[in-house]
Amino acid sequence: MCLLKPRIAGAAVCSLVMFAAAPAYADCFDEAAAYQHVNPTILRAIAWQESHYRADAVHKNANGSIDYGLMQINSIHLSALARYGIGQEALMTPCKNVYIAAWQLRRQVVKYGNTWAAVGAYHSATPALRDDYARRIAAIVERWGMGSASASASGMPAP
Repeated sequence: MCLLKPRIAGAAVCSLVMFAAAPAYADCFDEAAAYQHVNPTILRAIAWQESHYRADAVHKNANGSIDYGLMQINSIHLSALARYGIGQEALMTPCKNVYIAAWQLRRQVVKYGNTWAAVGAYHSATPALRDDYARRIAAIVERWGMGSASASASGMPAP
């Protein structure tokens, strides 16, 4: 049993141990989002943007880094994940990948608040790239009829 509070950076790792064997990764979006206090619709939209829900997606970036799995977790995070016993192979397990993405999104929410900037920072800390990515995720959410950028005071669809 994990004794860490969900808001502590790295706490998603404990949930990986508890939920790694979940057979249907669709539920992982809701579970990971609830555990990390992030929006499950945003997580799903990120998965659509990143891989079109392809759990086996791998992409080599121009800078030499590699994105892995459903949520396209970048290899730049491997050293931080290694501290929790998570290696590259775990990134290809859909449910683990979603939990790691929720952890990463939560880290950005802690930094930027519950804003579109946090969503964009999932992809990049560079302001222009961050803002473009946030607009793409917002457009996906809007196309799905799940909210709009002006739907709430924070600019985020309600969880």
